[in-house]
Amino acid sequence: MRMSVAIDASCDLPQAFLQEHGIAVMPIAVRVDNALFKDDRNPAEIRRFLDLKLGSRSHSAETEPCSVEDVQRLFLEKLVLEQDCVFCLTITATRSPINEHVIKASFAILKHYREVREKAGVPGPFLMRVVDTRSLFAGSAPAVVEAVRLIQADEQPAAIRERLTYVANNSYGYMLPRDLYYLRARAKKKGDRSVGLFSAVLGSALDIKPLLRGYRGETGPVGKVRGFEHGAETLFGYVAQRVRAGLLVPAVCVSYGGDLSELPGLPGYAGLREACEATGVRLLEAPMSITGMVNVGEGAVTVGFAAEEHAVEF
Repeated sequence: MRMSVAIDASCDLPQAFLQEHGIAVMPIAVRVDNALFKDDRNPAEIRRFLDLKLGSRSHSAETEPCSVEDVQRLFLEKLVLEQDCVFCLTITATRSPINEHVIKASFAILKHYREVREKAGVPGPFLMRVVDTRSLFAGSAPAVVEAVRLIQADEQPAAIRERLTYVANNSYGYMLPRDLYYLRARAKKKGDRSVGLFSAVLGSALDIKPLLRGYRGETGPVGKVRGFEHGAETLFGYVAQRVRAGLLVPAVCVSYGGDLSELPGLPGYAGLREACEATGVRLLEAPMSITGMVNVGEGAVTVGFAAEEHAVEF
C-alpha cells in the first residue's frame, strides 16, 4: 500500500525533510498591505517575506487557510492517484479552521475518488485519515516525524492512526516571542485577548518575555524570563533536560522566525544540540512559516517534542 503524509503550511519542518519523504503541503495565503505570499514552506517565498522587512505592519496581515475546495482539488487531482492512503496532519483545531476544512473536504474526496482512480486506471480503494496535532508550529512536527517512521516500517493504517493520536496528545510546542507589542497587536487583530495591553507594556518596559506552550489544543504562558537571550538559554536548556529524560519520538524540531544561520548563535542552543547527539535524537531546524511569523512576530523561536505527560519546570 502506498502511503504518505500531507500537512498544512504552518507545521514547521525543514524543506529537505518534506521533499525526502514526499510530504504534500496545503498552502496558506497571506496578504500584508499590497504584498501577497503563498505560504507553502517554499524557502524562496519565506526569504522574500523576510527581505521585504515588513516589520510591525505584518500584525495586520490577512491569512486564508487552504479552503475546502482547495483541499479537494489537491487530493482528487493528485494525491488519490499517487497514493492509497494519506494521513493529513494539521495545526490544532482550536487555533485554525484548516482542520475543519480538511474534514469537510474528506467527505467529497472519499465520495468521488473511485471514479477518478478508475478513469486513470488506478485500482483499489483510497483511505484518508485526518489527525489534529493539537499543537502548532514546531509543536506539530513530532507527529509528522512519527508518521513518516511508521509508514517506512510498513505499519497498517489503523495502527498508524492510533499511534499518531497518542503522539499528538503528548506533543509539546514551546514558543519564545521577541516583541510583546507585536504579539499583542496581532492578538487584538484576531480578537484574541490572551495578551493584554498592560502585560505587553509592562513586559516590554522590563524586557520580560513569556514562555508560551501549545499542548492538547490549549495555548498560554507557562513561565517568564528577563530578556530574549536569557529566554532562549532557559528554553533550550529545558528542552535538553527533556531530551535526556526520554522522548516518545526521537526528534526535536526548532523553528526560527528569521535567518536560520542565527539559530546556532543563540545561548543554550549548543547544549541542546549536544544533548540530542548524545541520546540519538534528531535535531531538525526549520524556518518558521510565514503564517507563524505574521501571528507571533519575526525573530520568535518555537520548539517541539513529544514526551510523556510531565509538569512544567521553568
